[in-house]
Amino acid sequence: MGGVHLARFLVQRMIKMVVMVFAIVTANFLLVHAAPGDPASVMAGEAGAADPQFLAQLRTQFGLDQPLSTQLWLYVSHVAHGDLGMSYRQQRPVAGLIAERLSATLLLTGTAFVLAILLGVTLGALAARRVGRTSDSLITVLALGLYATPLFWVGLMLVLVFSVWLDWLPSFGMNTVGANLTGFAAVLDTARYLLLPALTLGLFYMAVYARLRRAAMLEVASQDFVRTARAKGVPEGAVQRRHVLRNALLPVITVAGMQLGQLIGGSILVETVFAWPGIGRLAFDALLARDYQILLGVFLVTSVLVLLFNLLTDLLYALIDPRVEVM
Repeated sequence: MGGVHLARFLVQRMIKMVVMVFAIVTANFLLVHAAPGDPASVMAGEAGAADPQFLAQLRTQFGLDQPLSTQLWLYVSHVAHGDLGMSYRQQRPVAGLIAERLSATLLLTGTAFVLAILLGVTLGALAARRVGRTSDSLITVLALGLYATPLFWVGLMLVLVFSVWLDWLPSFGMNTVGANLTGFAAVLDTARYLLLPALTLGLFYMAVYARLRRAAMLEVASQDFVRTARAKGVPEGAVQRRHVLRNALLPVITVAGMQLGQLIGGSILVETVFAWPGIGRLAFDALLARDYQILLGVFLVTSVLVLLFNLLTDLLYALIDPRVEVM
């Protein structure tokens, strides 16, 4: 892929991404405001002063008394200038709140994604190399079981086994409160808290990649160019590395790129179960409080991440298979 072609592709995709982002912003705004209730009614109810005058005062303060079209125009205008607004409840910039939590979510989803890819590709390749044997059956049963099991149940069982029964790993939070650790000790402490939620989130996708990798390797192994390589006397190890393994990666990469966005969505449940301080937990708390600005900000950030992940997937796909050109 030439430099000029790549530059033209990136410019075209960036333009499309900008259009899609503003379409997503508009759709999210309308959907969130279509839900019953608003921040003013929730806050007034918590204050025990839900009289009409107080509600009207709060709605005026938050700009909720204006027509929906005016609110939408103001919000889109602010987003265009990089302003995600102020949190109704916390009275802090939404961009700052998301920035504080985003690194935790990216750490969780990134670790879960790496675990899912490594374990899924390895187990899928092992099952394909030993098709019909006991190890293939065990891997298939394990993958189907993990795929059919709800994330929250897996998380609770991991907590029960490794935190309650064995007392090996902490169950909630991101680091030891009050420990004030620094350097490598802080990294190890965070890693201990990260392991259970990352496994919970990654095991489901690991099952998908293992099944997909197995099926792809079996399909590629039966194709003519692989049989031709074997007929020419190419060693089996070279056949597997150069022909089967590489070509069988393509469907895994395609599905993994699409599911990166789902990982961020799935992190909401996992972050709630393990009290992980990411944007998923922030969105859950904002939903209960009807804090529109935070919800819209989280939706916007996750949408942009999904679009970037899809762009990265297209580039990686073309890198692994030179026959594929990005369009």
